[in-house]
Amino acid sequence: MISSKQCAVCIEGLEKNFSRNKVLRNINLRVDPGEVVVIMGPSGSGKTTLLRSLNFLELPDSGSIEVGGIKVEKKPDAPFGKSEKKSIQQIRRKTAMVFQSFNLFPHLTVMENVIEGLISVKRIPRKTALDRGKALLARVGLDEKAAEYPCRLSGGQKQRVAIARGLAMEPEVIFFDEPTSALDPELRDEVLRIMRELANEGMTMLVVTHEVRFAKDAADRIVFMEGGVILEDTTPALFFGDTANERITQFLGRIG
Repeated sequence: MISSKQCAVCIEGLEKNFSRNKVLRNINLRVDPGEVVVIMGPSGSGKTTLLRSLNFLELPDSGSIEVGGIKVEKKPDAPFGKSEKKSIQQIRRKTAMVFQSFNLFPHLTVMENVIEGLISVKRIPRKTALDRGKALLARVGLDEKAAEYPCRLSGGQKQRVAIARGLAMEPEVIFFDEPTSALDPELRDEVLRIMRELANEGMTMLVVTHEVRFAKDAADRIVFMEGGVILEDTTPALFFGDTANERITQFLGRIG
């Protein structure tokens, strides 16, 4: 049993199947407030499914997920009831997700993308939302792009808009799903810089990435997954050190 005291994210016994394929197998993980946890592993190991399960973009088959004191428990073969669905909505309001493919609304300007959730979900007055949007775009270095549409932005700029959109909701936890993998190498640094700043400011973050430098510099812990299970949960020093187990060494050799 994982103690939920001071827990930002607590996962117990999480299982997820796609048809007969067991994608997540008995996942147990605790993330404390302010921790940056990097999730690594080969393709198909369950990394993205784990992140998507934490804000219920994928519905788990069994297990429990707690975020910011809100807990949802899924019993095998039992549907989510009204109480669980209400808790899911509460968890979603406490989290933000930054996707590999940006997921910006192409018909909305940069500013409209950032403030859409504030107006439609939080019901914040438009003027207040615009003030917050301006501050966040300035923070990610895109205040001059507020009136542009996503099609006129580079990939790195799109991802920074996506981060600003997530921050606008004032989340307790941000999930990043391979946020730089769709970017050219020269555009990655501008996104990683923002992520490092968030880490330094104490934002709780779960990051699926193969960015070794970011993992070494910013992570408090590295979680290594393979075959739907967590094989290792350790510090960057041990994960990247000479004493790492053979499977991790093989993996790091391939992503080089």
